[in-house]
Amino acid sequence: MSGTLLLIEDDSRLAQMVADYLSQQGFASMHAGDGQTGLTRLQEGPVDLVVLDLMLPDMDGLQVCQRIRGMHGAKSQVPILMLTAKGDPMDRIIGLELGADDYLPKPFEPRELLARIKAILRRKTGEITQRQSLMTFGSLEIDRDARRVSVRDQLCDLTSYQFDLLVALAERAGRVLTRDQIMEAVRGRELEAFDRSIDVHMGRIRAAIEEDAKDPQRILTVRGVGYVFAKQQD
Repeated sequence: MSGTLLLIEDDSRLAQMVADYLSQQGFASMHAGDGQTGLTRLQEGPVDLVVLDLMLPDMDGLQVCQRIRGMHGAKSQVPILMLTAKGDPMDRIIGLELGADDYLPKPFEPRELLARIKAILRRKTGEITQRQSLMTFGSLEIDRDARRVSVRDQLCDLTSYQFDLLVALAERAGRVLTRDQIMEAVRGRELEAFDRSIDVHMGRIRAAIEEDAKDPQRILTVRGVGYVFAKQQD
């Protein structure tokens, strides 16, 4: 496991010791000696995890944590491991409530820090993988791993082939696909002999996922071309 870490820590000796140790374990590190510098560094480039000291010279680490979580874009979700020398468990609780992923009291063993960093990154990787397996369009949810479709948490009755057709359209939401392109997208399955069979399957998919199959809002027909999966959410 590797990645780029941002150490927001005013103790430069501790930061250098941690950076040297993590470097031996395959992690690149950037150091910021105060909260504002850390926030600036975070905006300058991608970071896989932030190690954030609670006691900083310019602002409280809790304030830094809150500002990180308030950032726009993917950076607001960067994992945060908070370091605290305070014995008051309320600081740790507040830190977790503000969005920290874990905390580690000082003094600490570098191996424990490494173990916690790896654990956080494994959890985040698992969450990302799970999110990628799910496609959500408003009340419609398509779970590719479980091969399950639901609308407002109600399971939809689709055949395996219809599920593949729906996924092929949803993965290309907003793009108009011909019947040949749709069938090509599910290649490897036993395809039907005539492209008009796609129309039959689309009708059944609509019946399963649309509020009104006669007035579809998700799978739209493009006359003379094929179909398009609408991106709109309800």
